[in-house]
Parts: sequence; C-alpha cells; structure tokens
Amino acid sequence: MRPFRLLLVPPFLLLTGGCTHVANDNWTGKDKTQHFVASAAFAAAGTAYGDHQNWSEARSRSFGLMFSIGLGAAKELYDSREGGTGWSWKDFAWDVAGAATGYSLYHAAR
Repeated sequence: MRPFRLLLVPPFLLLTGGCTHVANDNWTGKDKTQHFVASAAFAAAGTAYGDHQNWSEARSRSFGLMFSIGLGAAKELYDSREGGTGWSWKDFAWDVAGAATGYSLYHAAR
C-alpha cells in the first residue's frame, strides 16, 4: 500500500468510528508525556522491524510512522466510546510528535 493511502486510514477511522464525545483536556500533563514516549518507542520499533525485514528505508519509515500513529488513533477511538474519556486531539498531536521523534532518533542512532 502506498504511503499516501496509509495517511487516509486515521481520518477514515475517525469519521466512521462513531465518536460519542471529545475530551476537554490541557496540552500538558502526565498523560501527554506517556503518549509522546509510547509513540516514539512504537515508531522506532516499527522502523527497526522494517529494517530487519530488509525493506527500503522509505518503506520502513512509512511502516514505523503509520504503526505508531495508527496505535495512537486506535487509542483515541477507544477513549471516544461511551463511558470513555473522549477523543483528544491534544493526545493525538502528542502521538504524532512522538512518532516523528522516535523515527528521527532511531535513524540518528544508526
């Protein structure tokens, strides 16, 4: 699957997921650090997996980033269910920032 098509997955899931509510949270807090660090680790792990499969750098990068961002979107969809804390665009932004940082640190360390 082309990377552009992969970028369409999170918005599609959001629009078809039936979010029941959105969170009213702050930009800072303990959970934001957890989102950032977990996403960084997932992106680095996904990229490393692609490298160990002898994929091209572009394919490994795409896999690592989409793996991490996809997990972040899935977590927000889970939170948006009735009885959950609600979809948080701020959490999702920290997920994306963490994924980019994790990928960058992985390649800087190589």
